[in-house]
Amino acid sequence: MTDLIIIGGGMAGLTAAVYSLRAGKSVLVIEKSAFGGQITSSPRVDNYPGLPAISGNALADALLGQALDLSCEVELEEVSAVHPVENGFTVCAGSNEFKARAIIVATGARPRPLGLPGEEKLIGRGISYCALCDGAFHKGQNVAVVGGGNTAAQAAVFLSDICSHVTVLQDLDHFTCDQRDYEAMRSRENISFQTSTRISALEGDDHLTGLKLLAADGASSELPVQGLFVSIGRIPDTEAFADLLSMDKSGFLLTDDGLGAGMNGIWAAGDCRRKAVRQLTTAAADGTIAAVNACRFLDEGK
Repeated sequence: MTDLIIIGGGMAGLTAAVYSLRAGKSVLVIEKSAFGGQITSSPRVDNYPGLPAISGNALADALLGQALDLSCEVELEEVSAVHPVENGFTVCAGSNEFKARAIIVATGARPRPLGLPGEEKLIGRGISYCALCDGAFHKGQNVAVVGGGNTAAQAAVFLSDICSHVTVLQDLDHFTCDQRDYEAMRSRENISFQTSTRISALEGDDHLTGLKLLAADGASSELPVQGLFVSIGRIPDTEAFADLLSMDKSGFLLTDDGLGAGMNGIWAAGDCRRKAVRQLTTAAADGTIAAVNACRFLDEGK
């Protein structure tokens, strides 16, 4: 039986792994898609202390390498359920079952879709949730970014180096990104802005050809684009724990001051839990706190 299973291999999960491994615990990290989590979609990270201007992929690779060097075990599987058993838990992932004395849930969150008719059909045919992943497919084209936070602003700047023109759409009358990211957008001549505007419909059958827009004052318009990059927030990946752990109405896990998730032996860290600030540094802090408390639990149980 493994001492600790960490579900999720993003910043919070891998930080928890490093701290737990350094405390002498056996650790298995189970990740369903790509180690590193959301940060791998950021072409440039400027707000992680001590590592200015690093790419998200480079940061994720370094953290994963650090965990592997400490003999972390990893599995690429999606966890479907966690069951309490005597002296620990059984974690169901794919066709496998893994046993551990303690669990840290660090599953993060996935992109929030627009929820418009035809959106799913157009994913990969003009609609994307990752500028770094798919921006190159739109070289020289006119594209739009929807959202007003840091991810949207960074996506717009990144795309401005590739695309002919980038239109940033925000349903609020202001942007919520950092001032530095906002100024970076404003400095690009091929980025324009439409605030207090939402997308009312998508145009195109086999490929996105344009957007129908609706302004707050009721005025409607059309925007011809060949690409749309959606950056309007995240949905927590917590469905597997719906019958086990407490969560708010949006699905974010509820935790105490020590990041305990309401069941003895389980902690939650990172974007999957309810909290006010979701940044790289707070994810790393969460991973640290959860790991320290999980290790203390494991030590006291010996």
